Amino acid sequence: MNLETVVILAAGEGTRMKSATPKVLHSISGRTLVGHVLHAVSGLSAKQVRVVVGAGREKVEAHIAEIAPHAVTVFQEKRGGTGHATQLALVGLKPTGTILILAGDTPLLTSTSLTHLLEHHHAGGFTASVMTALHPDPTGYGRIIRADDDSLARIVEERDADESEKEIIEVNSGVYAFDAAKLAGAIGKLKTENSQGELYLTDVIEILRNEGGTIAPVLIDDFFEILGVNDRVQLAESAALLRDRINEDLMREGVTIVDPLSTWVDSTAKIERDVILMPGTAITGTTTVASGAVVGPRSTLHNCTVGESARVLESHCTEAIIGASVNVGPFTFLRAGTKLLTGSKAGAFVEMKNATLGEGSKVPHLSYVGDAVIGEGSNIGAATIFVNYDGVEKHYTVVGDHVRIGSDSMLVAPVTIGDGAYTAAGSVITEDVPPGAIGVGRAKQRNVIGWVLRKRPGTKSAEAASRHSSDEQKG
Repeated sequence: MNLETVVILAAGEGTRMKSATPKVLHSISGRTLVGHVLHAVSGLSAKQVRVVVGAGREKVEAHIAEIAPHAVTVFQEKRGGTGHATQLALVGLKPTGTILILAGDTPLLTSTSLTHLLEHHHAGGFTASVMTALHPDPTGYGRIIRADDDSLARIVEERDADESEKEIIEVNSGVYAFDAAKLAGAIGKLKTENSQGELYLTDVIEILRNEGGTIAPVLIDDFFEILGVNDRVQLAESAALLRDRINEDLMREGVTIVDPLSTWVDSTAKIERDVILMPGTAITGTTTVASGAVVGPRSTLHNCTVGESARVLESHCTEAIIGASVNVGPFTFLRAGTKLLTGSKAGAFVEMKNATLGEGSKVPHLSYVGDAVIGEGSNIGAATIFVNYDGVEKHYTVVGDHVRIGSDSMLVAPVTIGDGAYTAAGSVITEDVPPGAIGVGRAKQRNVIGWVLRKRPGTKSAEAASRHSSDEQKG
């Protein structure tokens, strides 16, 4: 395909979003609205991509530079309609080959449909081709007016349509393929003779037809693809449609999704076959999940790597590496920099941050592990705290291989627990424990007899203690 240029129109104010964030920067399924469009056109081998920006220029330009550094942005300072935006995009552009023009707020468009449009356009040698769809509720969309020979005569915007034209359900998608030279010749002839006083790109169709051009309406099967986003309701609707599309594709590729309606997987995530996703699960960002893993129910993974046959139950994990056959959860919080190596376990009510858990090691429950490395085969007893912060700086803890940390231990960093060492339950460890030693950091227990009766008279505890004392005296 001789696709010279792609122009994405992304300058709209988006006032109906009622947001400080520019409309095209609102995100669904792991990408912004304009990000989805840029992704859809990325596989078309266009020689250049131009994005017309306006509202929120600085934010939009910065985002585009990050996700599509090859794209060129064009600033539309005063919004004068799609025709005006296209005029700006053509400035300095050599009018050769084919130009594809589309909106920046249509996240459901696919590369497949865009390729179909371009192939039809080139095969017929058309002056222009317009992607269309049959919409059951065409309100708000431009209507497609076909000529007697079934070619496209013109596009009538909703606000300019008469009652009979409003009954037409074939609508304009806002996606166009043009002969670049013909478009360049016609774009300057646009006029603002409409209810909005703007330059409509759709009017180019009638100009080209009057000049003898051939215009093709290219109907696609799924009208969902052309849905634009103008408010929060439509944003949510598009998100749900993308969710359903992604989940269906995953299930057809061998992923088990127990409840597709409550399972959200970003388009940027990768899930291998034979993974099981339980209800209430969200797989976001660049997360990858390997074959045989089970995630959920009610788990969130963001930018994580999950190995084969791992199990993540009712947990929240961000930027963590979860190795093969690892068990996580329930109610576990894995923060950035956490690495769980093969066969390890981070159990119930465990939080880990910037920490590595060695092969076969376990933090079974009720513990915090921050800024640490734990060797293989070690066990961290319940209610253990890695005390990594002194109020000014973070410090590191090293736990060796086959170590046994007693329950309710405090490891005050920086500290090293040698291979094969133990710590006694309830210890506060402030010094290194040599390999094979046991660290004991607690005071000797002292029982103050009769304290409750003296200090808490009249309480239920005192009553119970008094009964016990009476029984002893009787005995």
